[in-house]
Amino acid sequence: MSKIYVVFYSLYGHVYKMAEEVVKGAKEVENTEVSLFQVPELMSDEQLKNAGAAEAKKAFTNIPVITPEMLPEADAIIFGTPTRFGNMASQMKNFLDQTSSIWLQGKLVGKVGSVFTSTATQHGGQETTLTSFHTVLFHHGMVVVGVPYSCGELLNMKEITGGTPYGASTLADADGSRMPSENELKIARFQGRHVAGITAKLKN
Repeated sequence: MSKIYVVFYSLYGHVYKMAEEVVKGAKEVENTEVSLFQVPELMSDEQLKNAGAAEAKKAFTNIPVITPEMLPEADAIIFGTPTRFGNMASQMKNFLDQTSSIWLQGKLVGKVGSVFTSTATQHGGQETTLTSFHTVLFHHGMVVVGVPYSCGELLNMKEITGGTPYGASTLADADGSRMPSENELKIARFQGRHVAGITAKLKN
């Protein structure tokens, strides 16, 4: 049995929607147990309200919050984060910065790692966020997995869409009004299934 954790941070719900689809994809692989977690919020209730995110956050307050010590329990970890000026969100970075003891003990070495993201605009740093996140996974000795072009949705040129070979992605629009499209959700689901398939092979 492969154990996969999907660990995300979401402010307005875009990454959460993608995470749900990643979970669905991973569950399509036999003998795979999938758990969904979020990282701790660093913003106060007042800050969330001022950012217009208080209502959106309510949609996933029921998702359990993960601790760094839980990561080694998984065979694969798929991380999701929105982009902040071309990098991962501070909430995710803060969480990862607490994994030093895990790194020192090599507890994530050989485990599968993957990343998906969201940006406000079409060229808002999706690839820089994904590839810079990969650097952290490499430091932990993880086997980094992206989205190969066997995922046909990556080739969709008929609409504005996220999706990269480095990981699934979505476009939220500057005001956060655009939720993940069907094409973007299919890529996220593919990523979950692809990671779970590779994890199962490594377990065997």
